[in-house]
Amino acid sequence: MSLRLATFNVENLMNRFDYSGFRNQLHQDRTLSLFHIKDEAEYRLLEQGRAIAHADDMRQLTALAIAETRADILCLQEVDNIEALKAFEYGYLFKMVGHGYRHKYTSTGNDSRGIDVAVMMREETEDGQPIEFVRMTSHAHITFEELGLHNPQLSELGNEAHERIFRRDCLEIDVKVGGRPLTIYSVHFKSMGSARNGVPGRDSSMPIRVAEATAVRRIIEKRFGKDHTGNRHWAICGDLNDYRQRVVIGGSDHGGGYEFEVVDETVETSVDVLVADGFAENVVERRPELDRWTLYHTRGPEERHLCQLDYILLSPALARRNSRAIPEIIRGGQPYRTIFPPGQETGRYPRTGWDRPKASDHCPVVVTLNIA
Repeated sequence: MSLRLATFNVENLMNRFDYSGFRNQLHQDRTLSLFHIKDEAEYRLLEQGRAIAHADDMRQLTALAIAETRADILCLQEVDNIEALKAFEYGYLFKMVGHGYRHKYTSTGNDSRGIDVAVMMREETEDGQPIEFVRMTSHAHITFEELGLHNPQLSELGNEAHERIFRRDCLEIDVKVGGRPLTIYSVHFKSMGSARNGVPGRDSSMPIRVAEATAVRRIIEKRFGKDHTGNRHWAICGDLNDYRQRVVIGGSDHGGGYEFEVVDETVETSVDVLVADGFAENVVERRPELDRWTLYHTRGPEERHLCQLDYILLSPALARRNSRAIPEIIRGGQPYRTIFPPGQETGRYPRTGWDRPKASDHCPVVVTLNIA
């Protein structure tokens, strides 16, 4: 009995317009920054036209990437709300997979932009086993104080003990697949952000992601116990906005070509919290080191790397049962500016651009699991 489980950050699946760029240039799309705009009313009209024009191509590519996963259960990040998800599934994904993801779940998290985590699922697996929704639990309300996670590092970042831990949510979904129980934790951790007082954004925001990871671990341990040798089947899926390893890209496409160097991190990350002591397994690490990346990061030729930000972490029991399962990473929706290591080049979806349109800045990750 197999299940296709996937995660995908779909990059701002919104059903509303963001006009904040009129007053904050950091939020303004680069297209509009080319033009002189006389007032906010004109800006709003132009932003509506720009967003609509860009969205159609992008969402066709997003749907193609999802269709390629052939996922039975799909965890999503950066979804505006259930209405946006329904409109996307009906208007784009349905044209490619038909009556696939009838069941959709999301919660109202804590993100200041309103982007949430979500889960879509089919009524049955590809091989005909029923998928039964059992319950959904949001953990968006949990505070640092409740779990005893507040510390001086968080205080320095302006986080008070009474404030909520998760920047979005840890959405807990219980299902039965062919009668067998499975619990999914859909997450999206704090973004790395920009540099803060001369400290790189990843470093300054790390205490928050570590707290989020610790909270996820505490939630799971409270429910299933701390005995990691048990027979519980659960998975943590989502964008952790963190990595333990990078593929640093040097050189150029002129002359000598590109160079790819695997660099391990020397500091504790939020991923370490979740895999320490055999608590969970990052099954993407079953792939070769150069082939684990789900995102291409660049700030120009001086700063380029590939890294894994998107994870499917399996409980010890589920990992043991699927010891030979190797996840797939779907990269056909990446823009042409993405630099691929040798042998990994793939065909892009129609109408993919140099930088945009694209399916997302992230790649979907999918794995076939035996849960019998």
